[in-house]
Amino acid sequence: MANPQILWADDEIDLLKPHVMFLQQRGYDVVTVTNGQDALEKVRQQTFDLVFLDENMPGISGLETLQSIKELQPALPVVMVTKSEEENIMDQAIGGKIADYLIKPVLPSQMLLSIKKNLHAREITQQRQTSDYQQEFGKLSMSIDMAQSFDDWVDVYKRLVYWELELAQSDDAGLSQMLLMQKQEANHAFAKFVKRNYEGWMKEKMALQNGLFSGKETAPTMSTDIFKSHVFPALDNGEKIFLVVIDNFRLDQWRTIQPLLSEYFTSKEEVYCAILPTATQYARNAIFSGLMPDKIAQMFPDLWVDEDSEEGKNLNEAPLIQTQLDRYRKHYSFSYHKVNESAFGERLAGQLKSLNQHPLNVVVLNFIDMLSHARTESKVVSELAHTESAYRALTKTWLEHSFTLDLFRRMAEMGYKVVLTTDHGTIRVDNAIKIIGDKNVNTNLRYKLGKNLNCSSKSVYEITRPKDFGLPVLNLSTSYVFATGRDFLAYPNNYNYYVQYYKDTFQHGGISLEEMLIPLITLEPKK
Repeated sequence: MANPQILWADDEIDLLKPHVMFLQQRGYDVVTVTNGQDALEKVRQQTFDLVFLDENMPGISGLETLQSIKELQPALPVVMVTKSEEENIMDQAIGGKIADYLIKPVLPSQMLLSIKKNLHAREITQQRQTSDYQQEFGKLSMSIDMAQSFDDWVDVYKRLVYWELELAQSDDAGLSQMLLMQKQEANHAFAKFVKRNYEGWMKEKMALQNGLFSGKETAPTMSTDIFKSHVFPALDNGEKIFLVVIDNFRLDQWRTIQPLLSEYFTSKEEVYCAILPTATQYARNAIFSGLMPDKIAQMFPDLWVDEDSEEGKNLNEAPLIQTQLDRYRKHYSFSYHKVNESAFGERLAGQLKSLNQHPLNVVVLNFIDMLSHARTESKVVSELAHTESAYRALTKTWLEHSFTLDLFRRMAEMGYKVVLTTDHGTIRVDNAIKIIGDKNVNTNLRYKLGKNLNCSSKSVYEITRPKDFGLPVLNLSTSYVFATGRDFLAYPNNYNYYVQYYKDTFQHGGISLEEMLIPLITLEPKK
């Protein structure tokens, strides 16, 4: 590999020959000039990896040279070197998109550090990541084996998400494969944990709903608890709240967009557990009503839409919110907004001040849900989001370049606390398992409900007494079957076509860390 090429422009370059020799001894080819005009000529003639540029030279100044270099080579990193510590000089240099700023007299070690930061950071970072993850691999495997509680699994999942983000830019395919295998191992063990504990959690939640539970709560925070745990306490404290629900939003996606929101908010990150099925009809209605799905169907039959109905499954969210306010005797006015397209979101952002009359405003953002469906149905979107990393990048692009970031900025300016969460996550599926059912079985790939369900895999979680799990039934023999890990459920009819079409798509409804352990973020506006 050729040595990195460094251009150094300084009118006192003769006095800096020891520095030049120091860099040359470390494998850098250094071309020197004494003024800005010569520096520009060299940039026109030769390709450089980095430029050291003196700010105070005769003829055209360092700042003028910087501007011209950026016009010729916008991506060429330029390190400004100056005797001046004046703030306006620094501001101008930073505004000119310098890569670094050094104050004379400069030590050779400072220059080497600047070179490493600008030319070798990725390589050094990857080497460190490789070493750190290899050490962490064994510890994580042990944590997966020993996880006994919900909090243990939250810790495991947070660590897996951390490493997924850390290794996202790595060129080491072996590391990525190791992490994928470790996530699969974790999801396999997590599914067993859910099968052992979910029924107990549901009995506790339903007893609480019926006023029949007086012991110590052992179940984690779940979909039915969000208003009770995070919305009502703030309202009762006199705070104004925006509850923002982003459909299909995962912990890794939250951590990807968090830096964009940190300009306006401080954030507190928590993780809660979505109910089963991890699907909008069930989990989001449970959030807004504070009730398990069968209780909604029982108490408010006009607001519950059965699985086999062609009617939209989430048309009654505002009325469900009102039922929860009434049940807890909360007399707060609220507004409700579902955003399915940018035009409506832009209008909402523009009308935000008019919502100041309400202590509570609820916003549902459906972009990520639409993205996951579009990825299945559109070859173009599938190519754009062909990896988990690309899927996260599209989420960040959406926030950054749509109305959404402006919406959050205005919330912060108005002093609103924001509770940001989701109803469920989503997982990339790649393994089909056969299931047989009658013609009335639902179409979701991660869970099925109906009668006479017969599945070829022992890894599924079957619920034969839905009422004991807070789930509605279509008839006396209704059962639910949930896929786990990266499995999806396919019918024997047209099996090969079906499998090919849905393999490597993002789905939800079943049991996985990604679908069930989901972000619950409290955003406090910065003053």
